[in-house]
Amino acid sequence: MAYADIYKGWQDDPEGFWMQAAEAIDWDRKPSKALFADNAPLYEWFCDGIVNTCWNAVDRHVKTRGDQAAIIYDSPVTGTKRTITYRELQGLVANLAGVLQAKDVAKGDRVVIYMPMVAEALIAMLACARIGAIHSVVFGGFASNELAVRIDDARPKAILTASCGIEPGRIVEYKPLLNGAIELATHKPDFTLILQREQSPCTLTEGRDFDWFEAQQGVAPAECVPVEGNHPAYILYTSGTTGAPKGVVRPTGGHLVALNWTMKNIYNVDPGDTFWAASDVGWVVGHSYICYAPLIHGNTTIVFEGKPVGTPDAGTFWRVISEHNVRSFFTAPTAFRAIKREDPKGEFLKPYDISCLNILFLAGERADPDTIEWAQDLLGVPVIDHWWQTETGYTIAGNPMGIEHLAVKIGSPTVPMPGYEIDILNDEGHPAAFGELGAIAVKLPLPPGTLPTLWNAEDRFRKSYLDHFPGYYETGDAGMKDEDGYVWIMARTDDVINVAGHRLSTGGMEEVLASHPDVAECAVIGVTDQLKGQLPMGFVCLTKGVDRPHSDITRECVKLLREKIGPVAAFKLCVVVDRLPKTRSGKILRATMVKIADGAEFKLPATIDDPAILDEIREALGGLGYPAG
Repeated sequence: MAYADIYKGWQDDPEGFWMQAAEAIDWDRKPSKALFADNAPLYEWFCDGIVNTCWNAVDRHVKTRGDQAAIIYDSPVTGTKRTITYRELQGLVANLAGVLQAKDVAKGDRVVIYMPMVAEALIAMLACARIGAIHSVVFGGFASNELAVRIDDARPKAILTASCGIEPGRIVEYKPLLNGAIELATHKPDFTLILQREQSPCTLTEGRDFDWFEAQQGVAPAECVPVEGNHPAYILYTSGTTGAPKGVVRPTGGHLVALNWTMKNIYNVDPGDTFWAASDVGWVVGHSYICYAPLIHGNTTIVFEGKPVGTPDAGTFWRVISEHNVRSFFTAPTAFRAIKREDPKGEFLKPYDISCLNILFLAGERADPDTIEWAQDLLGVPVIDHWWQTETGYTIAGNPMGIEHLAVKIGSPTVPMPGYEIDILNDEGHPAAFGELGAIAVKLPLPPGTLPTLWNAEDRFRKSYLDHFPGYYETGDAGMKDEDGYVWIMARTDDVINVAGHRLSTGGMEEVLASHPDVAECAVIGVTDQLKGQLPMGFVCLTKGVDRPHSDITRECVKLLREKIGPVAAFKLCVVVDRLPKTRSGKILRATMVKIADGAEFKLPATIDDPAILDEIREALGGLGYPAG
């Protein structure tokens, strides 16, 4: 069937569509129906089904593919590799879950997981799922205060962690951060389990901290505990730059059904294939597409402890793809921009045979056309942009490669997936015309597996997502649709700037700047201007080896943008910087840059990769006369 037929089939009979998709899951008790709308606009799915995530991700595969690799751990930062079969994974998960049970962790209890990119991070997540405990993964190495805030909100019975994380050229000690967080937190966990890493073991606090492996000695392995379809599988905190983080709740039944559906229909992998998402377990991509979806679908997943460049070079992705026979690969555009900047001619690809690779998927930041075209030319495979959020857990708009390879329009993540009816709304909440910029909203109900609420914060959930446009989920992204139904994500709503009454997308401007041959990466922000309200300001990072005068390059960038977008953009502020401030998942911290430019107070984002970069941004802004006055 073609995409249009499948999408229409969902529109005509959403209940039937999702009940059919649910057939691929092993239920202890099948749900009587898909959608539960009694509490609309708070919707739930498969509530009366009984099911276990770990059974579906691990145990059910042991009979049919027990000797297949479930997890491949590849760590260039430690120089180690490890393969865990489905049969071995079942034992490892059951043993760890047994420790949790022996220490009185039960269904509904919360467990915080604060881990580096090691196989044990996935084992910890699955062990929680096995006994119905609700896990909350916090990015390893987060500051004590940020970890403490999450401990106080989730109130975990236990924390699972490691002695350290490993970054290129440095060790990040986790134990002092953990100790600081527990000291700061009002809520205290009953115990912690600590994976001692040989690169930097830590001292355990007697009575509270237990060694990961020693604690498993003599403990009975745990069996799977069935839970209701609407039982929370996990809480994942979105990292707001102000206020308390929002705890996105992921319901068990819908999560299983939706993620399993995506693996073939969107990513076009069959059970047994190797799928690699180069992300981190601290982010939603790590939850959905490193841990759960590949294992639910019977794939081999890769846990990669490294970076796209510097571990050891810009060819590390190609080595992993070639060595582990990766069929479908998913990463962030920022990773490819880093590789392109370091190795613009693709010399580091030459030693590797990556003919196994069928598709590259990009998500997490806007994928600029220049990066997409560079990747297509280099790899010779389709490069597919797709768009989704922590809140949804999987694709809102994409190109369903397992159904039909739709025509690619570079700059668009293509079309809505079944379950998502997307409208572009103006400020008054009315549908915008084709090609007109507006707020992207999804008609309720959202599909299975998406957030039903925020953890202990229903009012905040309504206010953040539902109240502004009644009958819709407000995505917080701005964009447009064209006559073919393709969706164009232009910026976060906050990044649409108003220049003398003209609403302009910073994403569109970034696209233009990225097309300059010397620009490897860029960001555009809107700074306050007394005359025009806001003015766009561009920051450009140069491709390695470019040694022309910066003033020439910025002058060319200004000219290029004025030619492509017009004088209406009033673009005249542009500066070359060495790096852009980013989160550890690669998102550029545009809102923080705006606050610095406007001289406003801001809270240092917990997710920032390197706070020192902000000093470079301040210096660059000072050269442009900002903050003004």
